[in-house]
This record gives sequence, C-alpha cells and structure tokens, in this order.
Amino acid sequence: MSKPNKKRYVLETVRAQYAEAVGGEEIEIEGPGGKVFTMPHPLFAPSAWKNAVDDAEDDDAQARAMLGEEQYEDFVAAGGNPSDVNFVYMAAMEDMKGELKGGRPTQSSTSSGGTRKR
Repeated sequence: MSKPNKKRYVLETVRAQYAEAVGGEEIEIEGPGGKVFTMPHPLFAPSAWKNAVDDAEDDDAQARAMLGEEQYEDFVAAGGNPSDVNFVYMAAMEDMKGELKGGRPTQSSTSSGGTRKR
C-alpha cells in the first residue's frame, strides 16, 4: 500500500541526520588520566548491547555491558568508577531528548538533502 502523498524516507539520510543531532553513533568518555573510552550511543546500539545493559543487575555489570570487557577492565584499572559510566549514559539520554525535540532532528544547514525524497 502506498502513501497518498508518495513521501519516501531515505534511510541513509535519516540515520545521518539523527547521528548528527546526537553527536555521532558512539559516545566518548574521557576517563581517569585522560584515557578515552567509547560505547555505542543508545540510539544506535545493537539489540544485544541494549539487552545486556538492561539485564545488568548493578553498576559494575552495567558499566561492563556498556564498555565491553576489555575497556571495562582498562577503565577500572585506570581508577574509573563504574557508577560514573552510568552518569555518562544518563547524560547522553538527556542530551538526546533535548536534541530530538518533537521526536526528530532538525535539518542541519550543512547537510545536503532532506529526510524525504519526492
């Protein structure tokens, strides 16, 4: 069934606009000593990552799920507090809510093309 107004969303463009609006598909965390750790932005994270984070029962398990085993070990060894990873996650979620007013990103003046193709 086609839409009467024949709008077509170009997935690559829509994804790029959302990524631009939230600052990218990954979140960078500057930890102790200036070392940088990364995790997927929750908007772009794979289902397995989201499920592991949701299923975690404490801050340590959540941080481990968010950073992955190797980064988690490096983060803790550097003096990082697993609870702080949750603060970053919550901050990213709040930032995302602010950036996605009305449920979708505003079109950047620097992006080419729109979200819809007619």
